[in-house]
Amino acid sequence: QVQLVESGGGLVQAGGSLKLSCAASGRSFSRYIMGWFRQAPGKEREVVSAINWSGGSTSYADSVKGRFTMSTDYAKNTVFLQMNSLKPEDTAVYYCATGKRFTMATPNSVDYWGQGTQVTVSS
Repeated sequence: QVQLVESGGGLVQAGGSLKLSCAASGRSFSRYIMGWFRQAPGKEREVVSAINWSGGSTSYADSVKGRFTMSTDYAKNTVFLQMNSLKPEDTAVYYCATGKRFTMATPNSVDYWGQGTQVTVSS
């Protein structure tokens, strides 16, 4: 059974940092692209970042470029999202996701989702 388990969310002041983790289990993900999505209240879910397991190719939404960094620990089947210089508009539920055909340009091609972790940025 495939599982993506996120952790690391919480409440932080604007300008602060959080690091999200996503532990993947249940199958080999070596040919999968990993991603982070977020959904703010009243808004559609949007893709934030994507990475391959080797960590050699990473993509970001324009809204987070220069502030967020996605990385992998292949040995632990875990991906991370380091979020710096957080803004109130970053407040959302953040989801880990993966898919064989998933890319930033094909956000609907997700095969598996995590349960989400809440990130709240106060002004």
